[in-house]
Amino acid sequence: MPLVRISLLKGKPPEYLRAIADGVHAALVETFAVPPDDRFQLIDQHEPGTFIYDPDYLGVHRTDDLVMVQIAASATRDTAAKQALYKAIVERLTRDPGLRPEDVMIAIIPNQREDWSFGHGLASYVKA
Repeated sequence: MPLVRISLLKGKPPEYLRAIADGVHAALVETFAVPPDDRFQLIDQHEPGTFIYDPDYLGVHRTDDLVMVQIAASATRDTAAKQALYKAIVERLTRDPGLRPEDVMIAIIPNQREDWSFGHGLASYVKA
C-alpha cells in the first residue's frame, strides 16, 4: 500500500519518467512484498529554483539529475527490508534510465494501517 512521490527537475521525456516509476515499483514488489497491482505514484517536476538540495551533503556529490523518492508505507518493514529496497531502487534506476547512484535519494515515511483510505471514506484496512 505504498504511496510514492517522485520529484525531479522539469524537462525529462515521458519515457524517462516512466522508467523511474517502473523501477521504483518493481523494487517495492521485489523487496517490500507489495502486490503488483498496488501502484500509486505521483511524479512532480519542478522548475529550477523550486527544487532545492545540497549538492554535497554527507559527502555524496549530487547533480541536477537528482531524483527524490518519497515512499509513504505501513510501518511493518524492518531495517533489512528498507536497506534492500534502497539498493534495489538504485540498481534499477542506474540501469534504466541511467541515473548515477549519487543522484537517487530515498525517504520512507512510515504510517499505520488505519492511515489509509482507498475510497468510500473508509479506513480500508480497518476491520469493522
